[in-house]
Amino acid sequence: MRARRTTIRRSRLIASGLSLLVAAALAVSGPHASAAPTAGAAPSTAAVSGVTSAVESLGIAGTTWAVDEAGRLRVLADSTVAEADLAGLRRVGSRFAGAMTLERLDGRLRTLLSGGDGIYSSGWRCSAGVNVRSGSTYYFVTAGHCTAGLPTWYTTSAMTTLVGPTTATSFPGDDYGLVRYSNPAVPHPGTIGTIYISGTAPAYVGQSVCRRGATTAVRCGVVTGLNATVNYGNGDIVSGLIKTNICAEPGDSGGPLFSGDKVIGILSGGSGNCTTGGTTYYQPIQEVLNAYGLSLA
Repeated sequence: MRARRTTIRRSRLIASGLSLLVAAALAVSGPHASAAPTAGAAPSTAAVSGVTSAVESLGIAGTTWAVDEAGRLRVLADSTVAEADLAGLRRVGSRFAGAMTLERLDGRLRTLLSGGDGIYSSGWRCSAGVNVRSGSTYYFVTAGHCTAGLPTWYTTSAMTTLVGPTTATSFPGDDYGLVRYSNPAVPHPGTIGTIYISGTAPAYVGQSVCRRGATTAVRCGVVTGLNATVNYGNGDIVSGLIKTNICAEPGDSGGPLFSGDKVIGILSGGSGNCTTGGTTYYQPIQEVLNAYGLSLA
């Protein structure tokens, strides 16, 4: 979600910083509880494809889904999903017995943009991701829901030091945007914090990763899923995302996911918070570089 900046705080450019029973039952026994999947053979590719299409066609805001390590479609529903919609998801699961699991997420899925430290545009705050370039022209990558409709970015909440203009946005569907450095006084190092980034890397389940953002700094965890889809509501559906068990909070959107000296993705959104824990989703970075013919700075 986008939240208005209501107070002007100290600010600095973070140019590099930037959540059952399977098959027939699919029971959700409480707001956060689920039964364990029944052991057995993985479902067929056709069944998983069919249940994925059926879940997507429901268009239920506050849901996310990805194929898990057992080869089943794991569907998560946040706290805003009504019982009638949960019943619809259970019916879909019953049609594709053994191909889907369903459970509740704590909190609400949302994009993570708000007022405070980070990068600023017209009352909104986000986190810069990783610096990139095309020839001698430099940019930073951030989330597309950050750059959508916001033409100019600054280093401060008072918007006194210009970074430059938004030059590209892809959201929804994807979630990435580009901002060009037009002010030569603003540096654009090839780092995330103090870590020099030497390249990119693909994500894999179980991978140890960290992210950096303007609100909650550096947080670490593991990759728990690939090719996830999140329905944030209002028609904002993003697919092909990396799922982790790392927390984040509003203002962290756009910040980088990395492992060692390799950047992996850009924060799209998530649920929960950094007090009780959460789940976050990331746009793979290589897709962004390929889309615009970019390399790391």
